[in-house]
Amino acid sequence: MEAPLDLILPLMALGYLSGSWLGALTVCRLAGVGDPRLAGSCNPGFSNVLRLHGRRLALATLLVDAAKGMPVLGLAMLLGLPPWAQGLVGLAVLLGHSYPAWHRFRGGKAVASAFGVMLVLTPGVALVCATLWVLLAWRMRTAAIASLASAAAAPLASLWLAPDYVIVVIGFTLLVLVRHVLNIQRLGRGDEPGL
Repeated sequence: MEAPLDLILPLMALGYLSGSWLGALTVCRLAGVGDPRLAGSCNPGFSNVLRLHGRRLALATLLVDAAKGMPVLGLAMLLGLPPWAQGLVGLAVLLGHSYPAWHRFRGGKAVASAFGVMLVLTPGVALVCATLWVLLAWRMRTAAIASLASAAAAPLASLWLAPDYVIVVIGFTLLVLVRHVLNIQRLGRGDEPGL
């Protein structure tokens, strides 16, 4: 199916705008606790909020970051855009989360947002990756290892469960891996913070 640019580009802009809402900042402000960008790993995401402020605020952060792109992705699907175009909208959500213009392009690692995007586009892949993340985080006590492994597994899971979205999922995976370069370096040095 043809996907006109005059439809895709506005949806991508909406995706970026929704993605750039950093759940961690909203949750921490509403709870009256410190900005997660100023402590711990200085990352405005689920794992750092968990380390700094506990499970309740971390879960709220996860819910916001996973859900924020769902309306625009649902609209892209409702309008009948093909998988590659839906993927561009999803990628815009992840780029908004990772590089929000109003926060000096300093955002999160896009793991929770990628989960939410894939939950809409490829729910089976999202659930496989989330299960792997939980198991590894519980066993290894390190969010970076769980995130890297589940991101790497996503394209393989999509080959099996959502073959039309393999290229899209590879794009999401590459962004998550790029966002974890510093974590990979810290893992190599043995000083990556645990959960």
